[in-house]
Amino acid sequence: MNFGNKLKSERMKKKWSQDDLAEKIYVSRQSISKWETGKNYPSIEVIINLSDLFDLSIDELLRSDDTLEEKIINDSKRPINLSFKTQVLSILGIVFGIIVASAIKNDGIEWLSIVETIIFTLAFLYLITLLFPKWKETSEPKY
Repeated sequence: MNFGNKLKSERMKKKWSQDDLAEKIYVSRQSISKWETGKNYPSIEVIINLSDLFDLSIDELLRSDDTLEEKIINDSKRPINLSFKTQVLSILGIVFGIIVASAIKNDGIEWLSIVETIIFTLAFLYLITLLFPKWKETSEPKY
């Protein structure tokens, strides 16, 4: 029995609709439908939630579906790749946080202190990218 059939079978045993199950694990009904028809697969976090909800081991949910098992393995090996937009927004968030913290601490904005802190923060972030260059590498998933 593949994952979709197993999911549907367990859902029917509990006499839940797709909407009922979706509400319990905080996903859309369409997601449940796609999983049950094999058009898509859930993330490992959702699989853990389903395992707990149906009182099944993860092995019982995954073992019969080779495609899902391969997807889970590949997802766990894929490094996190932050987009350029995310990186820029993160840096802007840090800078904004530094300015706000300085304004609160000093009852006003001391620009020299802020500039020094931003320079140290950027130097630290650059050092991190030098020490961990593989964080930027990505690999395409093999589904």
